[in-house]
Amino acid sequence: MPAPDPASVEAAVRAALAGVIDPEIRRPITELDMVDRVTATEAGVEVGVRLTIVGCPASDRIERDVRAAAEQVVGAGNAVVELGVMTPEQRAALTERLRGGRAARGNPFGPGTLTRVIAVTSGKGGVGKSTLTANLAVALAARGLSVGLVDADVHGFSIPGLLGLVDEQGTAVRPTRVDEMILPPVAHGVKVISIGMFVEPTEPGGRGSSVAVAWRGPMLHRTLQQFLTDVYFGDLDVLLVDLPPGTGDVAISLGQLLPNAEVLVVTTPQPAAADVAERSGLVARQTGQRVVGVVENMAGMAQPDGSLLDLFGSGGGDEVARRLSEGADEPVPLVAAVPLSVALRRGGDEGVPVVLAEPDDPAARAIEQAAAFLAGRPRSLSGRHLDVSVR
Repeated sequence: MPAPDPASVEAAVRAALAGVIDPEIRRPITELDMVDRVTATEAGVEVGVRLTIVGCPASDRIERDVRAAAEQVVGAGNAVVELGVMTPEQRAALTERLRGGRAARGNPFGPGTLTRVIAVTSGKGGVGKSTLTANLAVALAARGLSVGLVDADVHGFSIPGLLGLVDEQGTAVRPTRVDEMILPPVAHGVKVISIGMFVEPTEPGGRGSSVAVAWRGPMLHRTLQQFLTDVYFGDLDVLLVDLPPGTGDVAISLGQLLPNAEVLVVTTPQPAAADVAERSGLVARQTGQRVVGVVENMAGMAQPDGSLLDLFGSGGGDEVARRLSEGADEPVPLVAAVPLSVALRRGGDEGVPVVLAEPDDPAARAIEQAAAFLAGRPRSLSGRHLDVSVR
């Protein structure tokens, strides 16, 4: 039987490598120019791979996946993988390619974007806004959408822990930097960035919560701007932004940077909460954003006898929706009422959102209802640039 033609072997291996996806950039390594060489040998094949940076955290997985792909062609044990690192020039070319040929950084999610931007806000803290945002992101990703999540709650960042992006000591995992481009970690199919990934832990040995972030307006604005410009999210269907509670600097900055964002207001059932929740929606409108719905969290808890315990009152979500609908171009609906749930709390503590861990839980079903509402909203292309041409 004649020996395989070396050129045919190399071509077949390259074709197989097109199925190897960089776990951070989420693109084929062949498309990212990470394959340095493919050389047929008497024993099989040698593959050279260029990693983006020295100490790339995904190196073991990339090496394993490349070897598995090559062995599909040449047989088990017949592929040798050698890892190298891109030159500065190659990294610069990669970052420019990922930015769509733009050497200069810019905000890809501003007016004209085809990505749906949804800002989740609340009038006050402690209403479960971040927990809902994390679960909504995961629920949307489970629907097959490409989802990014910006944790803009700079002073009370909790998204990394809610999504399990922490190590054994409870410290948030750090993103990978390729020159000036930041690659966000991925959890449950969601690309995530948070200030909690950049600050240091308080206790010796790296254990414990991170230091407090005592920043004022200008620095907060620059941080949010950097998240939108320097972080490579790729092509997203949805970008969720978890805002800090209230109507402070970050909410105003977001209005300036993302005036096209749709706003989801989170409140609790007690009618007294309606005033502060309404204000967060009104401030969003003043910056040009559109309030699209209200979610009531901590709604009634089902009792063993089938009755409902309204621990935090009732009617707050309906009242906020009613007030925000007054004078609006379109009604603002109460999208979902999420009941008090031990499973929801447990999922946040364990870093596995309830929509994945216990999808039949009443809270998970309510969050899925909200996700279905957001995913099913019609999208207007008015004022947006479509990258098409007529020949």
